[in-house]
Amino acid sequence: MQIDLKNIKTNKGLSLYEISQGQPLMVVFLRNFGCVFCREALHDISDLKPEMKKLNINLVFVHMSDEETANSFFNKYGLPDVKQISDPTCDLYGRFGLSKGNFSQLLGLKTWVRGFEANLKGIPYSLKKLGDSLQMPGIFLICDGVIRGSYIHKRASDRPNYLELFNCCVTV
Repeated sequence: MQIDLKNIKTNKGLSLYEISQGQPLMVVFLRNFGCVFCREALHDISDLKPEMKKLNINLVFVHMSDEETANSFFNKYGLPDVKQISDPTCDLYGRFGLSKGNFSQLLGLKTWVRGFEANLKGIPYSLKKLGDSLQMPGIFLICDGVIRGSYIHKRASDRPNYLELFNCCVTV
């Protein structure tokens, strides 16, 4: 996959290429903020901030909302001042090969069960439209301007092992 990382800038004005120089970068493409699995991902990543800091991993979130809406979610999950990219048209999602989900990926039985489990654990969902509800998420690991690994969700409900991803990122 050939993507010009020098021209993809965060809200802080830095390119993905610049951020990935000399230390690993994990770019997390989120589902819409109304999705229980998006909120679960924010919760999981927030819990792992100490490990990320220890491993010197940079983090950038890509989302489909405006920056103000995104900041309210990032703050709620203990991720203030995070680097982010607003992509309401999902152009960047497409450039990274992330597609729209089909019925089974978005609303299949396994997805419903996982959504119910996450909700029981206190992760809320919302029916408010906060982005493209068909867009699938993904994670990309970038080192020195090169995409070294990825996690492409097969279902909206997939829950990546972030620690494994962190370790992959630092051993490349």
